Amino acid sequence: MSTKRAELLMLFVTFCWGSSYLFMQENLSTIGPCWLLVWRFGIAFAAGALLLGRTWRKVNRELLRVSAIVGLLTAISFMGMVLGLEYTTTSNAGFMMSTMVIFIPFVERFVYHRALSRSILATTATACLGIACLTLHDGLRLNPGDLLCLGAALLNAIQVSYTSRLLVRMDPITIGVLQFGFTSLFGLVPALLFETPAAPVGFMGWFGILYLGLICSAFGFTAQFVAQKYTSAERIGILFCLEPVFATMLGVIVLHEPFGLMNAAGAALVLASVVLSGRSGENDTPQALQESQG
Repeated sequence: MSTKRAELLMLFVTFCWGSSYLFMQENLSTIGPCWLLVWRFGIAFAAGALLLGRTWRKVNRELLRVSAIVGLLTAISFMGMVLGLEYTTTSNAGFMMSTMVIFIPFVERFVYHRALSRSILATTATACLGIACLTLHDGLRLNPGDLLCLGAALLNAIQVSYTSRLLVRMDPITIGVLQFGFTSLFGLVPALLFETPAAPVGFMGWFGILYLGLICSAFGFTAQFVAQKYTSAERIGILFCLEPVFATMLGVIVLHEPFGLMNAAGAALVLASVVLSGRSGENDTPQALQESQG
């Protein structure tokens, strides 16, 4: 797969994730956040497990160990985001989660000792400004919910950088499927301890949870891991910034939310950051990193 095809795949994944907020809000009215995680990633694991077939024979301790780490990061990040939504506005939460684009270069710098180029810093700042225009209509006032979402964004950044190193030597689809199982398992413990067992209610509830499990998780995360083999962690972070753009577009189309000058400016800035990052970082793939280190 070429870098451009991998990034087109990530664009579609980001669109799916942008639409996920509609279905999460639908189900959170009847299901607790931990049980939502269990259902979402449990369905994803069941679907992925059927697709692996004979690949299960190649699963070893190393694959299980790294998949458990990725699953734990995903579970804690997801629960932080959902719990944060209970204490802050959707717009603030969207901005905080998108700050992952800021964290990724610094994780790469201070954990993996990669230099921060001026182009990376410029595109990161442009993307952050665009997200702020898109989401922070009433200003930013930090509260516990914002801090939970900020922590979730940091964990997402760590997961993206960590996964980029794994994909040099491991199969992305196998890691993705195993991650779903571990994420659901890690969510089951607090679900049993702190929440009442619950299932989706009605047609829209089941449709929403199946969409979240099959499209946003089973397809989305697996496609992310496949795409990460052919582009850089920083570039993945910039592409993730399109999530609030797609969420805003769907809000306007489906929920008839207003779309003003600030929304248009924010979308334009995010799109500009995607274009700029594409020109400056197309060759920083995991394979290229391994060759430069080896």
